[in-house]
Amino acid sequence: MTYFDKLETRSAEERAADLATLLPEQIARAKAAPGVATQLADVDPKKITSVSALAELPVLRKSDLSAAQSAKPPFGGFTVKPAHGFAHIFQSPGPIYEPGGVDHDWWRMGRFLHAAGVGERDVVQNCFGYHLTPAGMIFENGARAVGAAVLPAGTGQTELQVTAARDVGATTYAGTPDYLKVILDKAEEMGVELGFKKAAVGGGALFPSLRQEYADRGISCLQCYATADLGNIAYESAAMEGMIVDEQVIVEIVTPGTGTPVAPGEVGEVVVTTLNRDYPLIRFATGDMSAVMPGQSPCGRTNMRIKGWMGRADQTTKIKGMFVRPEQVAALVDKHDEIVKARVVASRNGEMDVMTVRIEANGGDEITFARSVVDVLKLKGTVDIVTPGSLPKDGLVIEDQRSYD
Repeated sequence: MTYFDKLETRSAEERAADLATLLPEQIARAKAAPGVATQLADVDPKKITSVSALAELPVLRKSDLSAAQSAKPPFGGFTVKPAHGFAHIFQSPGPIYEPGGVDHDWWRMGRFLHAAGVGERDVVQNCFGYHLTPAGMIFENGARAVGAAVLPAGTGQTELQVTAARDVGATTYAGTPDYLKVILDKAEEMGVELGFKKAAVGGGALFPSLRQEYADRGISCLQCYATADLGNIAYESAAMEGMIVDEQVIVEIVTPGTGTPVAPGEVGEVVVTTLNRDYPLIRFATGDMSAVMPGQSPCGRTNMRIKGWMGRADQTTKIKGMFVRPEQVAALVDKHDEIVKARVVASRNGEMDVMTVRIEANGGDEITFARSVVDVLKLKGTVDIVTPGSLPKDGLVIEDQRSYD
């Protein structure tokens, strides 16, 4: 077994010791950026030396980033360099602008490609988009980091994709999980034999049946979890047992709408702190849901594993014509020391919406909690006090049981 570098096999003690040095430096770097003055104004970077200390800091949400960029384009003051100091500037829906670099493995995608078996003898057909969005350059930068050649194919024009793959001898596909099947089916229709043996995918769901179809065609397909803002966050190895967190990010799983870490193994929102020196995002809420897996990967990589993408954290739901948001549920919990956890359940009684607020509490009474429900959620609802630990550990703080069929 070969690894991308020595970081992948560090002991927990070594990783914590390295973090105790790197994290205060990154907090100081971020604090110096004008766009994060509010988030980190009262923070002493020297005291943030562990993940538990990091968890005390405010969460940065995409809406905060968008607002800052609108006020101070293009990056909202969240970067340590001006726009002209970067190699690329990208645009994602919103619009949200992201910087990009061409330094060695700037987005850390090389670590994933190495784990997928991609190297110097490979030609990567990169079918991620190159137009304004960063995915194409993210994977190209990673391919260069492992010494592979790149065919910058982009999206569409499937017949040309087939012809190019054959002519240049592409061995590896990079792109969304489903587009490889489109290329393979078109090649079959054209009577062209392609040489793909590996696939490195992201940006969509890799269903087990699709992965098996590729395996049946002699193609090993692994996936990563990355975003335009953060680069690679976690990735699969050949062991295919969860996703291994990248060595240059810190992942926390928190209760949606809050910055409070959930218990190990519980589903929650993915919050990421990146150690990228150029773009130091601290506790950036991705809006994605996942959960930590126990133990370490059989492949020998020792960092924490997550289960991969498990849905979106934005559970905002309209009940009786009013929006109820996860942040409001968190505020209800904070309002009473007796409340451990709460879950809003939306249902129907005939043609009428019904809201039930299930509350795990050590003490308290329904009448008092019901008043707080009206104050915080702005709606009347039935309060159901339950035993602490009895609510499902599935990451939901708002459950919509209504049928829309």
